[in-house]
Amino acid sequence: MSADVTTTSPIAPSRSLLSKRSSKVGNTVFVAICAVAGASVLLIVTAIVVQLVVESQPTIRRFGISFLTRSVWDPVAEDFGALPFIYGTLVSSLLAMIIAVPLSVGAAIFLAEIARGWLRSVVSFLIEALAAVPSVVYGIWGVFILVPWLTEHVATPLAERWGEHIPLLAPPAIGPSMLSAAVILAIMVTPIVASVARDVLSAIPRMQREAAYALGATRWEVIRTVLGSARWGIFGAIVLGLGRALGETMAVTMVIGNDPSIHVSILQPAYTLSSVIANEFTEATTPLYLSALVTLGLVLLLATLVVNIVARVLVWSVARRYR
Repeated sequence: MSADVTTTSPIAPSRSLLSKRSSKVGNTVFVAICAVAGASVLLIVTAIVVQLVVESQPTIRRFGISFLTRSVWDPVAEDFGALPFIYGTLVSSLLAMIIAVPLSVGAAIFLAEIARGWLRSVVSFLIEALAAVPSVVYGIWGVFILVPWLTEHVATPLAERWGEHIPLLAPPAIGPSMLSAAVILAIMVTPIVASVARDVLSAIPRMQREAAYALGATRWEVIRTVLGSARWGIFGAIVLGLGRALGETMAVTMVIGNDPSIHVSILQPAYTLSSVIANEFTEATTPLYLSALVTLGLVLLLATLVVNIVARVLVWSVARRYR
């Protein structure tokens, strides 16, 4: 008489248990690494803000909130005010957006709604290539090509024809100016606004376009419908471009003229927050002078952070709505 004996090898369960434990350890390590990476970004931003606030204390104690409204910048007398630089930053950025927004939104509409096949790929590549050009290259091109051309063909005719009647175009037109900086900034922010706006338009469901065509709408009417649905996302793209324009340094420094005065005319030189920091940081020989430049950096950082946060929220809201 024989009995069947079934034996179970202990190797298979042990291998399965070891694999599960290894997988669990790997997941834990991966989550920990990701958490550290995410926290490090927040830590770096916080450390930068704290350091800027600490270094700005001499200026804040000396001038208080009036530092933002004073128009004097005299390093010799240690008398500082940020108003000319805030004015130059805001005006040059707003002028740049006035020039860039029609071009950017038009390019985004063309890529998302009109262009097809190889044409879309080529235009998209060219826009992305513009975004990859270093700002110093834009600055060199601006100094040798753009500024002379604008002075001869745009600034001088405007000053001669309208300068007496419109303070914004008052002479003299002397080359490096607010207008030159605005045009450079417009060229630099156009790829950013166009790319984000294109992505926002592409996020609108195809069903919405087909429904409009089914109701007898023309292509222009369909595009108007899509633009209405994506308006907040496009506005977010514009605000994101504004954040880039506010913080741009090298190209603007090379073409704006660097004059710490407030001129109503856009045909005259100006100064921006980033430009004065880049130009004078190595010349700051006193603690208060250095603190004033750091305070300008703090103002610029807070402004760009707020602008970028608003832009991201607007773009995210549209993408989330049609996800």
